[in-house]
Amino acid sequence: MKRLVGYITSGYPDKNFTIDLILAMKEKGLDSVELGIPFSDPVADGPVIEEANMRALQKGFKFADVLDITRAVANEVDTLWMGYFNPFYHRGVQRSIDEAKELGTSGFIIPDLPYEEAIAYKPLFDEKGIALIDFVAPTDTKERIEIICKDARKFIYLVAYAGITGAQKSEDLSQIIAWIRETTETPVYIGFGVNEKTAKEKAKDVDGVIVGSAFVKILLDEALTNSQKIAKIAELSGKIKELINS
Repeated sequence: MKRLVGYITSGYPDKNFTIDLILAMKEKGLDSVELGIPFSDPVADGPVIEEANMRALQKGFKFADVLDITRAVANEVDTLWMGYFNPFYHRGVQRSIDEAKELGTSGFIIPDLPYEEAIAYKPLFDEKGIALIDFVAPTDTKERIEIICKDARKFIYLVAYAGITGAQKSEDLSQIIAWIRETTETPVYIGFGVNEKTAKEKAKDVDGVIVGSAFVKILLDEALTNSQKIAKIAELSGKIKELINS
């Protein structure tokens, strides 16, 4: 069974909404939730998630909201924290890991922490049994993929750039997946540009998909009530879960 990881911007429009949304998505087949931690300079995110970040911050998002959300959902659904390094650094990396462990978080996804810099922090995560998720990009060489994947935990986040062209054709993505498989038995999850139109194709050679903007677009739709947003996002979760396993 291929797995579905859903990214949700924490605390928008408020933390209780986020809790209700995650539990509704879980009912429809969500396997893991990526709790996005809003940050003012989300360099790796597209315009949809960037907008959700800004709205959450304008509404007064605090790191404590992530703790409260995690406390409410981690026993029900596998929970990961997805955030930029800056908030964890200012809070204290060790403190963040300790809090995550206490609340039942299984992993961290930090998109602006490259592998070479992440190495220094990995022992802190390993000590608490929490995964620091590794990224593989279509531009990575076989040698680099071998280095990144040899100690990978939980899953490998394969960044599938939308509209891959030139040296980054879809057949190259298949080659990258093959290189990963040669190095590790750690599952491979694909993210970036995954929605109900692309999910089936993108999931073909991997173990799971990571969906973000497709959910957050609905989150930002001001024409919908909060209960309509929850119903619509949960329904989309179920649809994508079916598609990737059909």
